[in-house]
Amino acid sequence: MLITSISGIRGTIGGTPHENLTPVDIVGFISAYGTWLQSRYSSPRVVIGRDGRASGNMILGIAVQTLISLGIDVVNLDYATTPTVEMEVIRREASGGLIITASHNPKPYNGIKMLNDKGEFLSLKDGELILNIKNKGDYSFADVDSLGKESKSYNHTKDHIDDILNLDLVDAELVRSKNYTVCVDAINSVGGLAVPMLLKKMGVEVVGLYCEVNGDFQHEPEPLEKNLGELMSLVTKTHADLGIAVDPDVDRLVLVDEKGQIINEEYGIVLAADYVLSQTAGPTVSNLSSSQALEDLTTQYGKEYSASAVGEKNVVEKMKEINAVIGGEGSGGIIYPELHYGRDALVGIALILSFMAKEDTTISTLRDRYQDYFMVKDKLELEDRDSIPGLLDDLAENTDGLVSRVDGLKISFENSWVHIRPSNTEPILRIISEARTETETLSLVDKYKDRILSLM
Repeated sequence: MLITSISGIRGTIGGTPHENLTPVDIVGFISAYGTWLQSRYSSPRVVIGRDGRASGNMILGIAVQTLISLGIDVVNLDYATTPTVEMEVIRREASGGLIITASHNPKPYNGIKMLNDKGEFLSLKDGELILNIKNKGDYSFADVDSLGKESKSYNHTKDHIDDILNLDLVDAELVRSKNYTVCVDAINSVGGLAVPMLLKKMGVEVVGLYCEVNGDFQHEPEPLEKNLGELMSLVTKTHADLGIAVDPDVDRLVLVDEKGQIINEEYGIVLAADYVLSQTAGPTVSNLSSSQALEDLTTQYGKEYSASAVGEKNVVEKMKEINAVIGGEGSGGIIYPELHYGRDALVGIALILSFMAKEDTTISTLRDRYQDYFMVKDKLELEDRDSIPGLLDDLAENTDGLVSRVDGLKISFENSWVHIRPSNTEPILRIISEARTETETLSLVDKYKDRILSLM
């Protein structure tokens, strides 16, 4: 399967061009991106890095040489987390960046994400321009005297971590004094390099699980409870203070408490925000499908909370608009603008460990401060996408809840909500709901599924 969107391209490796992700697709996509950069910069330079997937080196080689063939200089990071690539674009004042990753997708997948000169994901307008270039094949390659040049980087992960440790709210010495033990499941990808390096620099004893960077995923790579049983057991077996799971490109963070219990991924940003808000006054942002727990917390601090459309780019735009001190997405993506505007599991780890140390308590005690919410994510397959706007209009007009049309339709009640939006990449309608009990949440999902089906 091949999926192309404004944020990049991803698919299963091998097979037929335009159906799976092949070298032909990669060359076309990178050529379009490079051509777009050349329309904006006289001498563009691109930073490129990859996660630990087995197919990553193959794609890296094609991408680097394609850019060189266009006359574009390349900074090759090789292994690098997504947030590290983002920060290197800024550090090196590059024209853009490419990340070779399929994020949380299984081993057969890989992909390429595109960045602008701020180390951020592209706008809708820019993404559409690149797709138009690709569809037209409207690019030309450099002559032999004008080929780009490749340089390599070796210190980018260390530089990223040093920048985190230099943040005012990261107290590595206090963390060091606590003699924490932390178990890490890095799914045999680049987190196996970056997360232990960060923890060791903070004086933490690391117990590694799947920290070899060989792309041999030992379980499904999405950091969900059903995939993290070994990590949960390891935490209790080693009497660790914390368990950490990251996805293959390290922009998502999930925590396991000292009792070996998963902390719902929605609460990673809440923990980090609690610490940041206790030290820095300001607003917060998450997307419309993230837990109400962040809004509750922000309100307790007497500050403004705002919700953006789903997607990291939308969260970042809203954060900049209201000058948020922290934001992110409930799937475990923490964005701390004092470092950079990108989801970053590494800065999330450092902030949460500093929070634990300053409060001198366990991670489970900190988690227990917040209201419990239960979230359900469901979907309906679509036959007629053209009918969706009218369907959502009908639902919006016939409700006693608070309606938001920022992204699809979100209907909020006193202590619950339902968010209905079409997928950008699949022929499905996503239905996400949250309430204070499982029964109430399931009831809300069933209610709106039935109403949608009756309207369809």
